[in-house]
This record gives sequence, C-alpha cells and structure tokens, in this order.
Amino acid sequence: MPDDAQLRVRRSPLLSTAPIVLLGLLTLVLLWEIVRANVTGEAARQWPWRLQLMDMNPLGSLLAVAVAGVLARAQYARTVRPALGWRSSWVRGEPAPDERGWQVRIVNGGQHHAVVERVDYRCVPPGGEPGPWTDRAGLIAELTAAGFVYGTDYRMQLLGPGFPLSGSGGHGPSDAGVFAQRFVDEVDALHLRVRVTDAVGDSHERTMDLMRGARAERAGFPD
Repeated sequence: MPDDAQLRVRRSPLLSTAPIVLLGLLTLVLLWEIVRANVTGEAARQWPWRLQLMDMNPLGSLLAVAVAGVLARAQYARTVRPALGWRSSWVRGEPAPDERGWQVRIVNGGQHHAVVERVDYRCVPPGGEPGPWTDRAGLIAELTAAGFVYGTDYRMQLLGPGFPLSGSGGHGPSDAGVFAQRFVDEVDALHLRVRVTDAVGDSHERTMDLMRGARAERAGFPD
C-alpha cells in the first residue's frame, strides 16, 4: 500500500520563489552596507568600499516589506491549501439496476477550490504487484483485458486537467467511480493518484486506494 499522505509536490515559482529571492538580495545588500559602514580611514575612500548600493533607511523599509510579503504568502498558502480525501459506501442500483455497488467520491475538505492537473490510475490484481500508472483510457483497456465490462462491473468518472474540486463550502464531493461486487472481489486495490493546483499556484498530490474498506463494509450492507 503506497503512502496516502497528501504531499505538496511543487511551489509556484512566481508567488513563492521570487519573494524569497528578493528577500535574499535585500539581505545581501544590507550586509554589504553594514560592512561598508564599519570601514573607516583611508580604506573607506578606496574601491570597492566607496560603492553604496542603497541608503539604509529605504533599505530597511524594503526589507520589512519583503519579510511581510514572504510571511503573508506562507500564511495565505496554508489558508487555501486543499485537503484531498475520499468518501466511499455501498449503494443500491449501481453500477447496474438491481445491483449493489461500491461508490467512491473525491473530497476537497479545504475552504477553497482546487483545479485538477492530472489523474493517474494503477490496478493491483489479487496477490499480485501493482501495475504501471496509466490514464483512464489505459485503465479501462487493462480492465477490459482482465474480463471486466465497463458499465456492468464498474463505471469511472472522467476526471481530467481543469476539472474543479470545490472546497467544503462548494458543491460537495465529486464522483470517482462505482464498482460492482465482482470487481471488489477480484481486484485487491485500485489506486487513484490526483494532483491539483491551489489558489496560489502550488501543486498538491495524494494517492488513494478506491477499494479500501469495500470488503469490510459489505458485510454490514443488506442484500
């Protein structure tokens, strides 16, 4: 079972790296001015100690603004960070009439929306090793080769780049798929790896096992 903890896999270069680089440059300028101010006598009139990059008063103000910007960005990034998860249960009439199926929905428990960058799937046969990561079309082809019929044994929601995942104040969870009893019995795990972009441009990723709890919960669901 892969680690299913949510990871931040990329920071926005413009909104994260640029303020830190600016803060670093201003800090270097401040250090230069401090050293230059402590050089006295004849040496202070020689090169390179004559080079004044910036007056200390505006430099101090710029440093304060840069520090505040970096801290504000970090705080805001925590506020808009998505909280990816999934919700699953047995339902009746899915994926085919008069059947019961394991329905899985992706949840964003954060306060703000996130936008899907990419979605990958990986199937684990009974007692076997996980297959390679693939897209939805590749997964359907793999399952078809294994004898599963789309629409009868399972259905998968099309989640692709640009798909919005609403936050907790939005429209609720998004369907990931629904799986018949035969599918649950014959597939050990079905991993879904979703990567999303939040409101500040950072990328977050989580791997979910869509079959987790299916067999244990089925005993409590009436036929």
